[in-house]
Amino acid sequence: MEKFLEEIVRRLVDHPDRVCVTVDDGETSTVLRLSVAREDMGRVIGRDGKVARALRTVVKAAFRNNPKPVYVDIEEQAEDAGQTEE
Repeated sequence: MEKFLEEIVRRLVDHPDRVCVTVDDGETSTVLRLSVAREDMGRVIGRDGKVARALRTVVKAAFRNNPKPVYVDIEEQAEDAGQTEE
C-alpha cells in the first residue's frame, strides 16, 4: 500500500529521496501518512488542492476492496529530516 503511493509521489517531486510513507493501521481505518520536503509541498498539494485530491482518489480506488477505508494525510518533513551531512 505505502509503496504504491510512494512511487507515484516520487515522480512528482524534486526531492524523491525525501518522500516517506508510513502506515497507521487503526481499528476502523488505515491512514497513509505522506511526508515530503518543504520545497515539494506545493507540487504534492497542487493548485487549489487538485493534486492532493487526485492522489487521495487514486489511493481510494486502488484499495477499494480493502476491508477498512484508506485515507491519505500529507505532512511536511522537518528541516533536517532526510538530509545527509557532507
